[in-house]
Amino acid sequence: MKELLFIEPDKILGNTYLRYFGSKNYSVRVTGSAQEAIILADDITPDLVIVELQLRLHNGIDFLYEFRSYSDWHQIPIIILSMVPSNEFPSDKNFWSTLNIHKYIYKPKLKLSSLLTEINDITLEKTL
Repeated sequence: MKELLFIEPDKILGNTYLRYFGSKNYSVRVTGSAQEAIILADDITPDLVIVELQLRLHNGIDFLYEFRSYSDWHQIPIIILSMVPSNEFPSDKNFWSTLNIHKYIYKPKLKLSSLLTEINDITLEKTL
């Protein structure tokens, strides 16, 4: 079973992701904290990380750099799922490829079925 790690400070959204993706045969962990995400990732080695950039006590971009600083996690794909519009961040492809960001999704436009398709595609890619 594929492991998903959601870093989502909104508890209602976190529970929604847990129920929805859990019902789609994914093992789902949700945390609202970047520090707890590092601890969870060390315990479970996720197949995919989905992160909100607006985190309490920690900037999401800082989390991404910290996460990538661990050599075991360089190849774990990441989806950014954020309330922050993507145009507020560098559009330089090198920035995103350095962090191995597969997709940037703006939450107000999110459909869980579309996110499921992205997750299925990425986790399938990872197994090939």
